[in-house]
Amino acid sequence: MFAALDLGTNNCRLLIVSSGQKGGRIIDNYNRVVRLGEGLYETGLLSDAAMERTMLALHHCAARIHRRKSFNLYAVATEACRRAKNAPSFLNRVKQETGLNISIISPREEVELAVTGCSNFLHDKLLRRNRTKTLLFDIGGGSTEIAWVRIDPIRRKQTLIGCCSIPVGVITLKEQFKRLTLNDYYQMVEFVISKITEFERIHQIRAEILREQVQFIGVSGTVTALASMILKQPKYSRAAIDGLLLDTVQVKDMIRHVLVSKFNKICDYATVNHSKLHYLLPGCAIFEAIHTLWPVEDIVVADRGIRDGIIAKMQENKLNKMNKHNFNLLPSLVKS
Repeated sequence: MFAALDLGTNNCRLLIVSSGQKGGRIIDNYNRVVRLGEGLYETGLLSDAAMERTMLALHHCAARIHRRKSFNLYAVATEACRRAKNAPSFLNRVKQETGLNISIISPREEVELAVTGCSNFLHDKLLRRNRTKTLLFDIGGGSTEIAWVRIDPIRRKQTLIGCCSIPVGVITLKEQFKRLTLNDYYQMVEFVISKITEFERIHQIRAEILREQVQFIGVSGTVTALASMILKQPKYSRAAIDGLLLDTVQVKDMIRHVLVSKFNKICDYATVNHSKLHYLLPGCAIFEAIHTLWPVEDIVVADRGIRDGIIAKMQENKLNKMNKHNFNLLPSLVKS
């Protein structure tokens, strides 16, 4: 039994997987919006209200984990806890009250876990379409991670060429541009472009896109929400979204629809209610900025990420330990 907990700036997510000879099976999947980073942009601190919301979710996670008799757990925290001055005391309180030992990971570790979580898509022939590179992005609550990856289809391996993490996510962007007018929206797009231009200058990704060598993968609630709206799902279905290949024109058209609905006061947001629109629009601005700089024609939508990467890493480590144990036993077995 493997459990992965991802405490982000906006969401608290838990995934528990049972692993056996026939493969992995999801035992529990929990996702709660906690907005841990709310107010962090202005104060540099986790607010009391945000910490209480998060503690409630973490108590739920602890209860779900401890119901299992045997499990391997790895719990991580990302941008909000990286930036907040009071994060160490908060995580210490979490450990005392719930028993959960949550580690703050670096931006690079976050990127590597997201890439590992999506490794199946990197090596899927239909999704990769013979492309030799992958541009993966993960729009979070407090930051956005971008990975530039080289694919080795023969060995089914990937190499992280470069990565960047910008301290811009759906919560931080919303708090920076408070009014959220149409003009604010396009200012957000330009602001994000200014943050990622240096990464393009270093890696020359646009040249690879022109050579049709780049696979585009989106990992975030923003991209999955837009995909769900494109499919006109009455209720969100992960099975239909995870691994969905879309033309990016469809995604841009849906963003236009959301903008028209919002600023023309038309109550037509498909599966996204009005309160969620406050966080969807900053996410759309981040997506637009990324796609403006790197205009790939299609996108793989991934409803997976850090948790899946953690599970994969734990399973790999467990297998390596078992193989090492069996190797050490081999001489005595032969001798007997």
